[in-house]
Amino acid sequence: MEHALSPATLTELRRPRPYPAVSVLTPTHRREPDNAQDPVRLRNVVAEAKKQLEADPSVTRERRTDVVDQLERALKEVDLAHAEDGLAIFAAPGEHQVWSLARTVPERVVLSDTFLTRNLVAAQASERPFWVLAVSADRVTLWNGGAEHVVEDDSGGFPLSRDRENFDAERQEQIGDMPSTFRDEGIRRFLRDADTAMSAVLREQPRPLYVTGETAALSALDEIGTVTKEAAHVPHGGLAHGTPQAVWQAVRPLISAEEKKHTDEVARELVTARGRKEFAAGVDEVWQNATEGRIRLLAVEENYRVTVRDGGDHLVPAESGDLDAREDIVDEIVEQCLETGAEVRFVPDGSLGDAKGIAGVLRY
Repeated sequence: MEHALSPATLTELRRPRPYPAVSVLTPTHRREPDNAQDPVRLRNVVAEAKKQLEADPSVTRERRTDVVDQLERALKEVDLAHAEDGLAIFAAPGEHQVWSLARTVPERVVLSDTFLTRNLVAAQASERPFWVLAVSADRVTLWNGGAEHVVEDDSGGFPLSRDRENFDAERQEQIGDMPSTFRDEGIRRFLRDADTAMSAVLREQPRPLYVTGETAALSALDEIGTVTKEAAHVPHGGLAHGTPQAVWQAVRPLISAEEKKHTDEVARELVTARGRKEFAAGVDEVWQNATEGRIRLLAVEENYRVTVRDGGDHLVPAESGDLDAREDIVDEIVEQCLETGAEVRFVPDGSLGDAKGIAGVLRY
């Protein structure tokens, strides 16, 4: 299952497909007893997708067989034992993908000529993704971090490794020169290579970077690094050979402190925006400003959800399951704001007070 949504991946997902491009979304659960319902719900929503394909007269038998086969292949790749909060399956002629999301999604099936990506975009934004680079003398690993987890990532050619046979300690002893490990020029070249590789990753997927390693390794990066020199440093050895849980526990205090700082910054910006009358609150007002590209900063409480329908000039409340209901309007707003260059911040529930779960700072 896929987790990391890069700009290049999103562009690829959004390109037009031969009809039908099928998007299947369903909420999932991380823990018992709620996760007991996930296998049944998943089978049912995939069955609904097959039913819609069967009933669509514009889908040829050959193409229907192809897409159904892709759905079956995708279903076999789903790992509900490691489910997060939502699941998206994309299937089109000759291709399929399975995405695990750290944000719940409405249960739905959509047949179109493009995949439904707004829930992926919102989930990625809510995760506040970051990178962790774990450094040692003989190995450097890259970790893709999100909400409450990290997973090892192979972007940029990582992991990088260096054969310890290259450490010529015998020669150094003969000439009376035993520098510390991270003064060795070969190791310093190795760290420069890691810094260069990390720079390429950040150009493709910019996000906060944390670097972990022995104090001596971090000092060496301060001297020779570029992007790694500017990163947040976490003095903790052994994580280049460590487990995801160990890496997460090492960086967790810094992540929590950074999230608190960001929440406080958002609160201050919203107060200032109110004073300048550059403030929007509530789903209807925010939606109208988002569609006009007026929002500079969007703030959303983490678990805020609301179902609406289009009442003409305004959005009005609706019941889940109504024919014209828009059950993921918050995700639509998030995607729209990101498309127009706005900054999107997810904040803890209750942080926005009388703004009713969603607020924006306007450009004008």
